Amino acid sequence: MFENVDCVVIGAGVVGLACARALAIEGREVIILEQADAIGTETSSRHSEVIHAGIYYEPGSLKAKFCVEGKIKMYRFMEERGIPFKKLGKLIVATSEDQISALNQIKQRAEQNGVMDLELLSHNEVIAREPDLRCITALWSPSTGVADSHSFMLGLQGDAESNGAMLAFFAPVESAELQNDGICLNVGGNDPMQLKAKTVINAAGLHTQKLTHEFKGFPKAKIPVWHYCKGNYYSLSGCKAPFTSLIYPAPEEAGLGVHLTLDLAGQARFGPDVEWIDEINYDVDPKRSDSFYAAVRKYWPDLPDNSLQPGYSGIRPKIQAPGEPATDYVIQGPRDHGIHGLINLYAIESPGMTSSLAIGDYIVEMLQG
Repeated sequence: MFENVDCVVIGAGVVGLACARALAIEGREVIILEQADAIGTETSSRHSEVIHAGIYYEPGSLKAKFCVEGKIKMYRFMEERGIPFKKLGKLIVATSEDQISALNQIKQRAEQNGVMDLELLSHNEVIAREPDLRCITALWSPSTGVADSHSFMLGLQGDAESNGAMLAFFAPVESAELQNDGICLNVGGNDPMQLKAKTVINAAGLHTQKLTHEFKGFPKAKIPVWHYCKGNYYSLSGCKAPFTSLIYPAPEEAGLGVHLTLDLAGQARFGPDVEWIDEINYDVDPKRSDSFYAAVRKYWPDLPDNSLQPGYSGIRPKIQAPGEPATDYVIQGPRDHGIHGLINLYAIESPGMTSSLAIGDYIVEMLQG
């Protein structure tokens, strides 16, 4: 016997929680179903915890729109609730003359996205900020920061629950049947249940596509192919990095290069790299750090030998194959697939945390429209 409910959000990662919060604030009855034993156990807790400015993304893309909007909303949200964060700023550095044009292009793209606070610094201005940094020039992004991602997710959960949302752990959605008057969900776990929802937000992260394949009546041609892209992070041991800002090299064709990011305690970590995998696993190969040393020493020559140790890894839910151009977020609603009340979120990778509040508000607008 199916129990009738208003709205189900599948997945209690940062985006699922933000969607549940936005819907609950709108007065919707919301149930969040999470297969794990806690919130944000996968992609949402396995990243650099950077609050992105909205610099690199294609103008007019959902990534650009949601990152710029979400950054403002996220800082305000954390400030109002006392959630730990630091607006450390970021330096995007050019270590050779041929990279200067790339910095100018980044600045132009950022301005197209509405990010108007980037500043091109001279060598002397950079060294005044970061004496141990080697570069010719750099772009300064003052609105980039870092946050305590778990505290942020707890804040989202708290808002959702205080507005009536309910959260069920160990509640994996195993299949669904799409009917004219609702979506019937078969939920497994220790206490199996059957729910019939008017609205379902499929925010299952790495599992969104596989789960959508289990939705009886869903047009399979509308499900994007998925690819798992692991990013490995390495921590600094035996010394402390002498930087107070995040350091990113000028982008190259292969990607954004090896970043130096800092946590709230000022500890440095390096990554992520790019490792395409077939199955989900979070093992970090110590040998992969070998290629990091030369890359990092382009901007930090004094990186000690044997100082990079395996930290952790995260997996990005990509819909492009290796070697293909980066894709935008895909938020697929009834106008896209023809199923009333169902919204699927695909390829919500970085800047997912920064974008989350804006995505939640967008979902509410989609359902109202």
